[in-house]
Amino acid sequence: MPPININPDRLLGDLQKLRSFGARQSGVVRPAFSEADIAAREWLAGRMREAGLEPVFDPAGNLFGVPQTDRPCILSGSHSDSQPEGGWLDGAYGVIAALEVARASAETGGPPVAVVSFQDEEGRFGALTGSRIWTGALPLDEADGITDLEGRSFAEARAAMAGLCVAGFIQPGRFSGFIEAHIEQGPVLDDAAESIGVVNAIVGIRSLQMRFTGHQNHAGTTPMAVRRDAFQGLAAFTGAINRDFADVVTPATVWTIGHVALQPNASSIVPGQADFTVQWRDGSADRLDHMEAIIRETAMRLCDDRGLQLDISNPVAVPPTEMDATLRARLERAAETTAPGAWRIMPSGALHDAANVARLMPAAMLFVPSIGGVSHNFSEDTHKHDLVRGAEVLARAIAE
Repeated sequence: MPPININPDRLLGDLQKLRSFGARQSGVVRPAFSEADIAAREWLAGRMREAGLEPVFDPAGNLFGVPQTDRPCILSGSHSDSQPEGGWLDGAYGVIAALEVARASAETGGPPVAVVSFQDEEGRFGALTGSRIWTGALPLDEADGITDLEGRSFAEARAAMAGLCVAGFIQPGRFSGFIEAHIEQGPVLDDAAESIGVVNAIVGIRSLQMRFTGHQNHAGTTPMAVRRDAFQGLAAFTGAINRDFADVVTPATVWTIGHVALQPNASSIVPGQADFTVQWRDGSADRLDHMEAIIRETAMRLCDDRGLQLDISNPVAVPPTEMDATLRARLERAAETTAPGAWRIMPSGALHDAANVARLMPAAMLFVPSIGGVSHNFSEDTHKHDLVRGAEVLARAIAE
């Protein structure tokens, strides 16, 4: 098979163009189904068409670029939606790298390559929403009932793309495997001055949306002993799970209370309601189960003690995922050829669409460095030469 020679200027140019949709300071604001997200997907569809791919929007808002072939081909890509305040490369790099490899392969007589930008990887409606739906882990009718933090449903959000999403779901059998390129989002490669990480496994992730409901009252006249303060309950919960996790977790285990909304959120009112999310990650499914039991038991105990009502919703559970050995070996050989001595095998502490796709087909991932280990931040960045090198590794692996 002839080599796939990518065009670095075209790769970097497309990355900069995608960066312009929802641009804010040095990053992007492009949440799933926002005007900026939909505009970016329409532009991507046009670039796919120019590359000889047929763009297909499925009912969940996922965008596929499918080559004209009846034979199964490699699928590559990531996502193009962002965090509420996100970096310009998170997800976007994998989509544009895949597009460039597909385009270059067609130009040089290489194998056909399909491209995907999954919808809502960043979790406006949970986590990895688009790939969960496409892989069958989340039925579409069930997804339609999920609401974001502002109470808007997935069904309402995807209605904004109704004019684009006119096709059915692409059948996974059209693809022989999936390779996702991504920025590392951590400091390992940058600290070691290495260019490529070949992922051996993706940690599992769990999350819950929780609500403590107490009694809203006057902050000056309500004695402390009779208060049913929802935020005080949350503060006690945070300290309690830290203590209760101590004998369960490892140094690699992480957990986060990442979103808190108080009602009515006023300085002279005892908070009557606290909405928050709890997310935890680890490589062991058993440990994730144990942590969930602790979270639920601790919340129930504290709410009983403090006269609070507990509501738990929108559970998300993605198990730890091993990457396919054959695709991994191809990435390792490509990394050694492209960046000899400047790559490593490593786990992913972040969750990615590859974890869902691996349920249906062989899947693998490669990382390029994140400067300073910074991501989910407007200052997220990667050196241009590393962006190009990552695409070259992807191209070599697919050519093989």
